[in-house]
Formats: sequence, C-alpha cells, structure tokens
Amino acid sequence: MIPSVLPTYARAKLNFVKGEGSWLIEAGGERYLDLGAGIAVNALGHANPDLIGALTAQAHRLWHVSNLYEIPGQKKLADKLVNASFADTVFFTNSGTESAELAIKMARKYHYDRGDTERVEIITFSGCFHGRSTGAIAASGAEKMVKGFGPLMPGFVHLDFGDHDALRAAVTDKTAAILIEPIQGEGGIRTVPDQCLKGLRDLCDETGTLLIFDEVQCGMGRTGKLFAHEWAGVSPDILMSAKGIGGGFPLGAVLATEDAASGMVVGTHGSTYGGNPLAMAVGSKVMEILTGNGFLDDVNRRAGLLRQRLEGLVGAHPDIFKGVRGSGMMLGLECKVAPADVVAAGYEAHVILVPAADNVVRLLPPLNITEEEIAEGADRIDAAATALEGTK
Repeated sequence: MIPSVLPTYARAKLNFVKGEGSWLIEAGGERYLDLGAGIAVNALGHANPDLIGALTAQAHRLWHVSNLYEIPGQKKLADKLVNASFADTVFFTNSGTESAELAIKMARKYHYDRGDTERVEIITFSGCFHGRSTGAIAASGAEKMVKGFGPLMPGFVHLDFGDHDALRAAVTDKTAAILIEPIQGEGGIRTVPDQCLKGLRDLCDETGTLLIFDEVQCGMGRTGKLFAHEWAGVSPDILMSAKGIGGGFPLGAVLATEDAASGMVVGTHGSTYGGNPLAMAVGSKVMEILTGNGFLDDVNRRAGLLRQRLEGLVGAHPDIFKGVRGSGMMLGLECKVAPADVVAAGYEAHVILVPAADNVVRLLPPLNITEEEIAEGADRIDAAATALEGTK
C-alpha cells in the first residue's frame, strides 16, 4: 500500500522537531550539527530571532491579498535587491523552480518582441540542476531526471561542462540565452572559473544572446559576496534566486536588467503566492542582515577557517577524501568512497552533510556558523571518516 506521503524521497530515519542556530534536535532529544542548512536554505540558521521577529510582526498584520493589489513589502525588498545588484527589476516567486520557469520565459519573450521568433534555444551544461518542473528538467537534460516524463519541452541545447569550443559552435541565430550556475550545487560543487564567466559575458555581448545565472544555491552570501558572479566582475542579464533569500521561508526571485525584462508586461506572468507579505517581511530582514556592515567579511573569514579544517581532513584520511572544492560556505569534499556512505557515517557522528554528484558531499552551513561550531563540525566529520576506515 502506498503511504499517505508520496514516496519520492529516500529519507533518512531522522525526525527533527526543533532547530537552534546551527543545530537540529531530533525527536529523541539528540543534537546534530547541521552543515547542510536545509540545502543552503537556512542561511542564518534555525529559528533565527531576527527572522522570527519579522515574520511574527507581519503575521499579526496581513498574510495574503494576492498580486491584484499593491504589496508594499515587495517594493521594499525589490529596492534592496536592485540597490545591491546589477538588476533594475525583480519578480518574486516561491521557489527556485519557479524562478527557472520565469527566466526561460523572459529570455524567449525578449527575442520574440524583437521579431526574432525563431530565437528560442537555451544552452545549458552537463551536471546542471535548475529544478524539477517539466521546463526545468528539459533544461537539465539528464537522463535520471527526464526518463519517463516525456515529451519534454523543446528548445534546449545541452553541452558538456567546460567545453569552450562546443559552446562557441553551439551559439547560432536560434540561441536565446545561455543558462549556467556559477557554481554547480547538485552537480558536485563544480566552480566555473572567473575567466570563463567573463568569456560567457563577452560571447553573449558579441552575439546578442542573454546570459542567465542560476544562483539559487550559490547566491545570497553563500560565497562571501551577495552573488557568486560578483567575484568575476561580470553581470548577467537575468538571475535566478531562491533558497537563502528567505532564510527558511519559501521565497524566490528573478532579477533582471530593464532591457532583458522588457517583454514581461501586464498579463505575461503571475503567481498566486509570489511576493506575499509574509515572505517579503522575512526576505527584507535577510537582506538587511546579509548586507549589514561586516557580515560578508565575517563569512569570508570563517569560510577560510572551514576550508582549512577540511583540507586537514583530506590529509588525515587519504583513503576517504580526495580534495576540497568550492567557494565560501559552499564547499565540497571529494570522496574516494560513496558519498552516501560518508553522509550515513555523518549521521552516526551527529553531523549533517549533503550528497551531490561527481562523488562529492556538500557542506552548506548557516552563514553565521561560529568558529567553535566549525571546529566541532570538523571533529565530527573526522570521527565519521575514522569509522569508515574501520569498515574498509
């Protein structure tokens, strides 16, 4: 008999009932150090008092009215995002998948309105992950995601990650946009080098192609800047955001230049819950904290400590770990054993890690994790690796 909850996840046998900062508390009272943060969602930790305050205050005033009316909180948060980024305008969604759908629509509508009605193709890269809607899985093209869900939305060109020659050859008069994660998350914490992001920007400028950055996982302070692409000194035309932007409350956004968004006029897109007052209150508080004086400097400093400790683990356990990859608080441990085994051993050591492709486990801790918690996390991963060595 099928369970009442559709069984689409292979869930760990853990039942967390409470969170405190970087810690999760299981139903039996056992505490786990959370280095996954809900897959980069709880950017400011669990039960953050500032976010609770913002949400509670708004909950006492107004929850939902729909986008048929002005929602003052939308302008407040949009202004913060615009002032801190490349963007001129923002549309609020509930998730990264919804952000992907709008980014795809926006890019195609941009060219349609200019008379380039055949310019609909969007180039993506192996290992990418842009969500689980039919449009987003078509963008991915990965067999494990698309099998059984056809026919898929046409108009996507899938290239091997890092194949520069293939990329240039793939851009034609039918190419609407290039869609890429500056750092692949699900794909195994694979970072696109700064010079490659600059090359993408140059190629798009040269060919009139829009550049879309998916920063759902790598954005919102995760790499030590508000958005990961800032390290390369380039800007996209469209950017997808979600996860950390709501600090745990469902929230996403699409940021765009005025030019790229020019086709999205009244009636072209909508969302029932997107930009609701509750999400806007929390998102505004998240932005206030992330852009506050010295916060991202502290993220960078503590990220350096975390990376140093992980490099030490690689040296201490050469049969388990191969190396460290990533940036800021978005790091991956390359494994010589199955990542699922490392995650399971982590559970035994009461530390939460997140599996990824390319034989990697991800570390995506709250951005405000303390130095003491970083040291504790490294000790627990060390214990997990030692236990695995005992089984070899």
